Amino acid sequence: MNTDVSPETGKSAPYSKRWSALFLLCTAQFVVIMDTSIIGVALPAIKEDLGYSQSGLQWIFNAYVISFGGFLLLGGRLSDLFGVRKIFMWGFAILSAASLLAGVAWSEAALNIGRALQGLGSALIAPAALTLVLSKFPDPKELHKALGYWGASAAAGGSAGVFLGGAITEWLSWHWVFLINIPVGLVVLFYSRSLLFKGDTQKGKVDVEGAILATSALVLTVYAIVSAEGAGWQSLQTIGLLGLSVFLFSIFFVIQKRKNVPLIPLTIFKVPNLSSGNLVMALLAAAWIPLWFFLNLYLQQTLNYSAFNSGLALLPMTIAIMFLMVGITGRLVARFGFKANLITGLITLTASLLLFSTVPPDGTFLVNVLPASLLGALGMSLAYIPGTIASMSGAKPEEMGLASGLVNTSYQVGSALGLAIIVAISAAKTNAVKTAGEADITSLNAGFQTAFLAAAVVSAIAAIITVFSIKPLKL
Repeated sequence: MNTDVSPETGKSAPYSKRWSALFLLCTAQFVVIMDTSIIGVALPAIKEDLGYSQSGLQWIFNAYVISFGGFLLLGGRLSDLFGVRKIFMWGFAILSAASLLAGVAWSEAALNIGRALQGLGSALIAPAALTLVLSKFPDPKELHKALGYWGASAAAGGSAGVFLGGAITEWLSWHWVFLINIPVGLVVLFYSRSLLFKGDTQKGKVDVEGAILATSALVLTVYAIVSAEGAGWQSLQTIGLLGLSVFLFSIFFVIQKRKNVPLIPLTIFKVPNLSSGNLVMALLAAAWIPLWFFLNLYLQQTLNYSAFNSGLALLPMTIAIMFLMVGITGRLVARFGFKANLITGLITLTASLLLFSTVPPDGTFLVNVLPASLLGALGMSLAYIPGTIASMSGAKPEEMGLASGLVNTSYQVGSALGLAIIVAISAAKTNAVKTAGEADITSLNAGFQTAFLAAAVVSAIAAIITVFSIKPLKL
């Protein structure tokens, strides 16, 4: 719905509290994204306290990502069936409870379970929140501005996670990295009923079989991807898990054709731009997340920055993204349309990654990091919001929850798949250079250069798909 019954007039009108509601929703987006980055600096302290192995530490991150990516489709469908506000609030209730469990975790298992439940809560929050943002702003100019704030809150969450994780771990303890979500969650829950639409509901039951099959297939896919580096891409585990996920997806689509009220009505894929838009968003994530990941490694392992100083070095890029998304992107989309901006953004991001692919072992921040990072910020700012708009531009109001769930799923799975594959490519290059007798720093840097180059190829492919497959519709 684009309008609600105004409390002042009793008539259908743009919701008077929409900007306050947007602030609440951006807070939700901030927290969801922050939870993927805030743990990084705290990992050594967690390892020492709970006795994690070096390889086991990855599951503090992976448990969240697997659960988040696996349940997003279900979260989107539940929003359509039971109302976006109810599912949004359930998501925050689960996230808050899971954060308490993670914060008081006494063992590896307790923390991993807490992180997985945090991912589940976020999977309910994300599609509902995006649907609420889209429903509150019938004026296209206001919508583009609102999406700018929405995108900026994601960038701020990713950056704030680095700073907050370091500061909280140093001044308090790693437990508060998770416990900080609880007061935020309580505030969001308190204001949700007064600021958010209840949302339309639909008749029908939850497709339990479809939910189990789709979620299991997605979880297996993401699990296979994130564990492939350790197990090996050609290992029986990786091949078996991916084969099983394909089998489950096949059964899922057969069942969806026969269901009267399926989890994913297959007609949704006939919506203009939905399939190609989701592919572009997956590729955007597969290029952008490795940029952040390897740039952080380059700063710390090649230029010998501390974790906190590395976060400071990334701050100009984050500030630029926030400024551009809030102040510039919406205006450009309103004037030139989402397709032109998406193409320009992806080409600009590709150029940034190509610059990063030339970083030397003895590079400097001002010469080798700052210019390319600001160019990358411009590219992401021009691509992320238009990509989201493109993916949902043809969806009907009753399909918005599912469409937003698909967009979020594509982005999360794309980030996991892209990062896993590019990490493997980078490691292979590093090992090849090391075998040739080069110094460790040279071989490590060669791996970083190759990673940036691979991400540039992914971004370029996304630009080509946009040119030929995305139609310039209106949201």
